[in-house]
Amino acid sequence: MTTPSTYHLKAVTPAPAPAKATFWSQLKSSLAMFSNRKSATGLIILGVFVLVAIFAPLIAPYDPNAQHLDETLQPPSFSHLLGTTHIGQDVFSQLVYGTRGVLVVGFLATIMATVVAIVVGVTAGYLRGWKSESLSALSNVFLVIPGLPLMIIVASQFEDPPLVLIAAVLGLTGWAWGARVLRAQTMSLRNRDFIQAARANGEPLHRIILVEMLPNLLAIIASSFVGTMTAAVLGLTTLAFIGVIPVSNLNWGTILFWAQQNNAFPDYWWWYVPAGLCIALLGVSLALINFGIDEYVNPRLRSAGERARAMKRKGMNLNAAVTQVRTPSTTASPAGTPPESTTA
Repeated sequence: MTTPSTYHLKAVTPAPAPAKATFWSQLKSSLAMFSNRKSATGLIILGVFVLVAIFAPLIAPYDPNAQHLDETLQPPSFSHLLGTTHIGQDVFSQLVYGTRGVLVVGFLATIMATVVAIVVGVTAGYLRGWKSESLSALSNVFLVIPGLPLMIIVASQFEDPPLVLIAAVLGLTGWAWGARVLRAQTMSLRNRDFIQAARANGEPLHRIILVEMLPNLLAIIASSFVGTMTAAVLGLTTLAFIGVIPVSNLNWGTILFWAQQNNAFPDYWWWYVPAGLCIALLGVSLALINFGIDEYVNPRLRSAGERARAMKRKGMNLNAAVTQVRTPSTTASPAGTPPESTTA
């Protein structure tokens, strides 16, 4: 007679619940597009300009509009780090205070243009039919409007246009390109499974756009923000250099305007070279940030960058020519004949 077998039941321990994402982990994942060296370098340079603009009264040694007629056109020295103008104004103080005007107008114009681009581009990409086509036509109209002549006409109607008005004009003429890019990206997202599921569940339109779509468009929005700010800074300095903006609105463009009006080229280099270098350096910082975002968005660029960084860590030269080497054949060569070369 066989005895029944005894079954041992093991208690099954439940799988541990996935840890909740903390605030710092969410912040780190959202800032992953700025984690490469190009974006980090650009952010550091931009951060220095922002600190200079914030603490301008503490950094500038003189009042930028103070005149010292006994120290006109002085070259750089310990008392005036970047020399003086034709009426004895300190160029370094003007450069520091001019940073504030450039960044205020640049950020205001970029924020306005980015908000309009998001509203128009995402809405036009999600909707269908005549509504989408109307918004797309509106973007095309603003895309071909010549921005600089329009800015000259609007700014010339005011004796002393405020910075907000200048930023509004720059933002009005700078949103169309970002809206076109966001529309194209939204059209590729609206047929994804998670968007279809949200629509089937009866989610309202604003929640689908804000919660489901916008997190997937952050990299495109950041790239559009950087490009729009570059265009806004160049537009502001151009308007100031040609004399459309009053000289009371101190920025790097007005420094170049006064240098050109008083024949500072090429003898008094300290009057115009620092302002030009600041414009170029700010443009380089924004370009580096944009390159880093492009590398994050494009999987091919991202994998190529990761591969290049891995090769650098191993001490391999990226520019060295690689020669393919064949292993020598194991078969014996006939007597009297030299062996084949082992390199291709």
